[in-house]
Amino acid sequence: MDQTEGKLLLIQSSRFFSLNPVIQEEIFHVFYDLNYGSIFYVTHDHHATEDIIQEAFLKTIYKSPDVENERQLIGWIKVTVRNLVLNYLRKIKNSRHNIDVDRVFIKTASSGTAESVESQIEAKLLEEQILQYLSEMKPEYRFLIELRWKFGLSYHEIAQELHITDEKVRQKLHRARDLLKNKLLSKGRKL
Repeated sequence: MDQTEGKLLLIQSSRFFSLNPVIQEEIFHVFYDLNYGSIFYVTHDHHATEDIIQEAFLKTIYKSPDVENERQLIGWIKVTVRNLVLNYLRKIKNSRHNIDVDRVFIKTASSGTAESVESQIEAKLLEEQILQYLSEMKPEYRFLIELRWKFGLSYHEIAQELHITDEKVRQKLHRARDLLKNKLLSKGRKL
C-alpha cells in the first residue's frame, strides 16, 4: 500500500486545521505533487503554478464535497484545478492589448466614449475578413461559430441544439477558432 494513499481524504475533514502540522504538510505535498505538473504544463510559470495550487488547496479544504473514496476527491480536485487554470488563462488573455477574435461578434453597448475613426475602420475590416474566412470554412464550423458569437448561445445551449455533448462543442469550437486564427495570422493580421 502506498504511503500517501488515503491522505488526501484528510483534507476534507472539518478538523484539518487541528491535525498535526507534520501531517498537514504531508497532505499539502501530496496535493502539490498531484497537481504541479499539469498546471505548469499549461502556465509555463512556476509562480503562477504555485499560486493556483495554493488556491486549489484552500478551495479543497473549505469547499470539497463529501466523497466516499480518494479517487472521487481527486476527480473533484482535478476539475477545480482545471477551472482555476482556465480562469488564470482568461485573466492573462484579457490583460493583453491585442485584438481578440472572440470579441468581433459580440455586440457591446456604447460606453459614451467615442472611438477613433481609425479603430472603427480597423474593426470593420477585421470583421469583413473574418466573415470572408467563415464562408470558406466547413459548414459545421461556420454554424458553430455563428451560434456562439452571433447569437450568443452558451456551449450547453449549442450542445442541446445539436444533440451533442458540451465537450464536443468546446472541441469543435476550439478547432474552428484555431483555423480562423491561423488564416488571419497567415495574412499578416496581428491578433
